[in-house]
Amino acid sequence: MRRRRGAANSLYVFMGGSIVVLAALGFLLYRMGSPRTGLNGEANLVVYCAAGMKEPMESIARQYQDEFGVPIQLQYGGSNTLLNQIEVSKTGDLFLAADSSYIELARDKGLAAERLSMAQIRPVIAVAKGNDAIRSVADLLKPGVKIAMGSPDAAAVGKKTKKLLEKTGQWESLQQAVTERGTFSPTVNEVATAVEIGSVDAGIVWDSTVAMFDKLEAIHVPEFDSGVSTIEIAVLENASDPTAALRFARFAAARDRGLTTFDKMGFEVVEGDQWSEHPELTFFAGSVNRRALEPIINEFQQREGVTINAIYNGCGILTAQMRSLKESKQAGFPDTYMACDRYYLDTVQEMFEKGVDISDTDIVIVVQKGNPKNIQSLEDLAGEGLKIAIGQPDQCTIGVLSRRLLESADLYEKLFDVGNIATQAPTSAMLVPSVAIGTVDAALAYTTDTLAEADKVEAIRIDSPLAKAVQPFSVSLSSPHKQLGHRLLERIRASRDSFESAGFNWRLDLAGTSGEVNDPFGDDQPAEDDPADDAPAGDAQAARDE
Repeated sequence: MRRRRGAANSLYVFMGGSIVVLAALGFLLYRMGSPRTGLNGEANLVVYCAAGMKEPMESIARQYQDEFGVPIQLQYGGSNTLLNQIEVSKTGDLFLAADSSYIELARDKGLAAERLSMAQIRPVIAVAKGNDAIRSVADLLKPGVKIAMGSPDAAAVGKKTKKLLEKTGQWESLQQAVTERGTFSPTVNEVATAVEIGSVDAGIVWDSTVAMFDKLEAIHVPEFDSGVSTIEIAVLENASDPTAALRFARFAAARDRGLTTFDKMGFEVVEGDQWSEHPELTFFAGSVNRRALEPIINEFQQREGVTINAIYNGCGILTAQMRSLKESKQAGFPDTYMACDRYYLDTVQEMFEKGVDISDTDIVIVVQKGNPKNIQSLEDLAGEGLKIAIGQPDQCTIGVLSRRLLESADLYEKLFDVGNIATQAPTSAMLVPSVAIGTVDAALAYTTDTLAEADKVEAIRIDSPLAKAVQPFSVSLSSPHKQLGHRLLERIRASRDSFESAGFNWRLDLAGTSGEVNDPFGDDQPAEDDPADDAPAGDAQAARDE
């Protein structure tokens, strides 16, 4: 029997078409399962972005992709809606919220890590230009006025509006007016659009939103003027590459990159860091802090993709170097500083933000194992023929604190007079080794410095409130990388174990000792006058202790 030629051809066409379709489906499935990458091989970054920041962030994302070849995928919505999406999906790299409270909530839920401030915004009433009938919140409540506002459960501007008007007792009336003759929208941009096209008479939006709509006018009212919100961007805990995410966050929040775009679009931007693809931070630290800080710095550098140039020395030497660098206007002034004691932050306080007390350590008498000279107290240091090591007061904190301690017992001059002071070391790190190898019989040193030689020395406790050093951390007022410095502080705050394993006592959990993280808007001032500032150098710590 003869087969029909057309039927055979149809079969081949069908089979061939099926193969093409299957191949196409296979390719699509492969693409869906493969990580998206940019031109330089880095994966795309997914950013959950508050809708009100759409215009500046689209511009910043294009600029970043043009410069580094990394595509940025922006997903828009109300801040609360986005937070819910992040919590459910456990995906994405960054979260940009219109109010810092959402970033704080994300961190509390374990969804976000590092945060960077970008700009400040506040609610305003938006009306069409030329509409003089609405100039206050009371005008919104008049019969017949149609109002749009962000939903408090979805948009940051709605949540902020509700909070502010609850304080003034106007929220229930406004809520009723919007429900009866207006609309609650999931994003601030939808509110502004409704006003622009005339669907409503007025809307409550961010001041920055009005700047993006040519036909709108912002009405500032006293009920909203205090309602400042801070726009922040945070790295998500589930970020596929936290270092890459941090790099984009730094770019978006840099004073000479992303923030210039925000500024041009009417936002009140923060001071912001100077942009660098690989920033370098100079960190001056008293020698006593080295063992606790080194592992923290190493981890911070790797995650942030930055370099920390840590310089350890006696604090007297470090502060003298600071003054010299300032006077000569040379490069190298520290971005951050952690002193061995508050005394040596106080002496340069005008150059730094208010310090945050991180830890403390006791000053002890260090003797050889077995205490062959039977030294039990400060008074015993005056024993005949003893060789004692102390710090040099002009070069290190332990020297200043030891002098003060000995002066309180009327021993400082006496030890010199009887010839018992064998050496004055420029840093605390040199004191304990001199006891361990037998160069001296005893030394006044920090407890933390005895750990490395624990098999060779013993520590004799001193019964005095002056036998303590408190280690503060601070960021330089002139640093071009303040936000990076504050993130280093955040990393230190989370590193209690590192300090306690190095022998320090942790202070951040003590009431009144944690200090404040300074305002990112550049309004930082040196610390307020301290009672210790007017005290003689030797009595500075005593004044603080009072």
